[in-house]
Amino acid sequence: MNEEDNISPLLKSIRSSLQNYSYEVLLVDDGSTDRTVSVIKELADEHVKLIIFQKNYGQTTAMQAGIDHAQGDYIITLDGDLQNDPSDIPMMLEKLEAEDWDVVAGNRKNRKDGMFLRKVPSKIANWIIRTLTDVHIQDYGCTLRIYKSHIAKGMELYGELHRFIPVLAKLQGAKITQVDVKHHPRIHGTSKYGLNRTFKVLSDLILMIFLQKYFRRPIHLFGPIGLITLGAGVLINLYLLMLKIFGEDIWGRPLLLVGITFVLAGIQFLVFGIIAELMLRIYYQSQNKKTYNVKEVFIGKAQSEVSA
Repeated sequence: MNEEDNISPLLKSIRSSLQNYSYEVLLVDDGSTDRTVSVIKELADEHVKLIIFQKNYGQTTAMQAGIDHAQGDYIITLDGDLQNDPSDIPMMLEKLEAEDWDVVAGNRKNRKDGMFLRKVPSKIANWIIRTLTDVHIQDYGCTLRIYKSHIAKGMELYGELHRFIPVLAKLQGAKITQVDVKHHPRIHGTSKYGLNRTFKVLSDLILMIFLQKYFRRPIHLFGPIGLITLGAGVLINLYLLMLKIFGEDIWGRPLLLVGITFVLAGIQFLVFGIIAELMLRIYYQSQNKKTYNVKEVFIGKAQSEVSA
């Protein structure tokens, strides 16, 4: 979005770095209001495909559009601001192929961003995400990553989940590693990021934890909460019932309201769990999706062929 001055050096760097490879460059214009689109059209060669959005949808949607249109065996994501360096791609691709990784993520070792507005919040966010998701990479904010095509196309990015792509890949059983990559200060244009993304990250993190732990079995989340809450409510009400039997006035006691609230909340949590399970079955069955991912199917040879 609005990166007109970065297009020419970006394309030159990609062409120089990938001159020994067969490749395509998918540029997704996310509602630019400057000359980004016209500059791309002027400089595009046979390797370049431009996807123009009707309006600004955000980075996650732009990345999903690029992944949807990609045709290669490997898919590489890259920011358009020249802070990531395309010259790192051959090294990352070699590591992916040589060691059979599904995803190779970049780690901005010497990050060229502001300390207090970018680096410190990013380090805190990275630590929280690593701790809660148990996906141990150092830099969740680095867009430069290489994926095997089937992993990238199976992630299904929505909302603003681009920050959690390693977690989404891990949900598919992807083997992930990281390598240190170069990082440059922004020369042209302005950053599209700010501190306002902090609350979005925290909200998305809650969703990631749910998807990682309970997406295929939501009743295991809502069920125990519902049973514990319902049980606590029943015990409180039984206690109050005993007091009532022995002649004490229980009307107006805060504990009575707590007991009733716990019973109603427990029933609701259990109903949520059942509804979520039904929705999960509709999600899979209506789209002919499977609850598993097959890496490979191997068929053995006939015994006569083995002997020969």
